[in-house]
Amino acid sequence: MEIMTNFNRIMITWICYLSYAFVGALIIVNGIIMESISKYFKLPILKISTSFTFLNLGILISIFLNFWLIKIISFKKQFVVNFFSILLIIIFLINNHNIKLFSFCMFILGIIAGTTISNCTFLIINLYEFKKRGYYLMITDSFFSLSGILFPIISINILKQNICWYWIYFIINIIYLLIVILTINVTFPIIKIDNYNKLKINKIFKIDTLLLSISAMFYIFAQLTFISWVPQYMNKYLNLNIMYSGKLISNFWFYYMCGIWVFSLLSKYITLQKIFIFMTGISTIFMFCFIKSTILLYLNLNIIGLGFFSSGIYMIIITIASLNNKINNFNNINIILTFGTIGTMLTFIISNFIIEKISLYSSLIMSNILYFIVFILSILSYFIKLYKNY
Repeated sequence: MEIMTNFNRIMITWICYLSYAFVGALIIVNGIIMESISKYFKLPILKISTSFTFLNLGILISIFLNFWLIKIISFKKQFVVNFFSILLIIIFLINNHNIKLFSFCMFILGIIAGTTISNCTFLIINLYEFKKRGYYLMITDSFFSLSGILFPIISINILKQNICWYWIYFIINIIYLLIVILTINVTFPIIKIDNYNKLKINKIFKIDTLLLSISAMFYIFAQLTFISWVPQYMNKYLNLNIMYSGKLISNFWFYYMCGIWVFSLLSKYITLQKIFIFMTGISTIFMFCFIKSTILLYLNLNIIGLGFFSSGIYMIIITIASLNNKINNFNNINIILTFGTIGTMLTFIISNFIIEKISLYSSLIMSNILYFIVFILSILSYFIKLYKNY
């Protein structure tokens, strides 16, 4: 990558921060506005949640194809085109009352989100080396959780004022406007990824990369299933209104952000693998305790603990993969992001099936089991020494 000025490095880092905030807002509001969209289209909630699968599908496809896309369209052009595309989508949502069009709009938003988060992850990885890389990746991820704090509150207050749900997407696009403003004055680095074609499949899918990829998929699948259905769970099983559920979700993301800051500092002194094992183990326990709790105080404490200790897991997985010097960073990260997005896409597909055939409570139990599997995978990876200590 070419030598960068300090100004460019700072501006690009902030573009990455805001990009993660945008994607975070886009994903996190789903669970909050699902009921309002259900009433708007006069369809069951499970049908609406299926439409959000198109959002996840768009993210998956765009991450998978982004290797070719960045060869054709520069980072700057992608950000500008994405902003105006979102504006067009919002106009379509406002002027149409069709669930198929809504699903199509979610798919396009997914493509925009996928290219955005993919590009920004690659930029951070190429801007910073080794210990700094892990630190800045976790700080970048904290902006995802910052959206998790703010947008449930914003969304609930908008819905409370009887303002239609689609205006929430307009507010989310303000984040992208800030990204475009910063983009105009920045010179993006040229990232060389030509070595990708020289890599053999058996090198790309080494067992260490595969284990990390499966961990990423299960973790994202479990976390998003849990967070997406907690509001409905609180309402159905505990008779708590949407305001309290939204507050609980905001608490989760607030302490998720705090956890990222704490563990990003600890990563300078403790190996990432040990932090990985510790976080997955403790967060599994907190999720189990939350599911078994019926007292409001315990619900709050457990979701705070879950948010804090599950905070840096995904970025730690990405960092470990990016530090595998035997494989090009772009390819490793692309694989992890692809598997993580598969986990995102599976969120509503599998959870809908479980809710329809068994119960909503069972979908939360499934999330807890998947967290435990990630914990086992982290221990397995550590003790058979599939990757080095960084």
